[in-house]
Amino acid sequence: MTVPDERTAAPARRKRADAVRNTEVVLEAAKAAFAELGVDAPMRDIAARAGVGVGTIYRNYPQRSDLIIAVFRRELEDTGAEAERLAAAHPPAEALRLWAERLGRFVATKRGFASALHSGDPAYAPLPEQFLGVLAPKVQSILDAGAADGTIRPGLRAEDLIHALARLADDRVGDADGRPGRMIGVLLDGVTVPGQAG
Repeated sequence: MTVPDERTAAPARRKRADAVRNTEVVLEAAKAAFAELGVDAPMRDIAARAGVGVGTIYRNYPQRSDLIIAVFRRELEDTGAEAERLAAAHPPAEALRLWAERLGRFVATKRGFASALHSGDPAYAPLPEQFLGVLAPKVQSILDAGAADGTIRPGLRAEDLIHALARLADDRVGDADGRPGRMIGVLLDGVTVPGQAG
């Protein structure tokens, strides 16, 4: 059995670290480009924002749909992780309000590639189920904790609340009077217990 030479092992590790860093910058650049220009944003634009060559993107994401799905899943995982972080750091009702803002940012990112998600392309078919599959258990934990301490009304289903918040957040774009934001506040006032909310 051949033992890897340390001189060859170190560059391999460095290459893997570079690949991870490239993936992060490409996904961040794609997220910004999709939010600004939509899913038809030129790959040259995304590559320039990321500071990599176009070939780097195509090596990792051969189809445009691969990149769109990767951005969606990354934002979805981040949004789910934020629910856990907020739940650990804040009382349930406050965590729920703060998380609703994070969901709004996710919806804003998602808007950039909504046309692709609703295009009928089978590549995107699993994403709606993944959306709830990742978020609902984490939000349900907040709702259950709030029901237990009396700050959130009992019997709420995370799936219903997430759908309602996402619809309201989706209406926020281009609405300068802040009405959708106020409606999110009204919705959250309705699920928290008066005088007890964080």
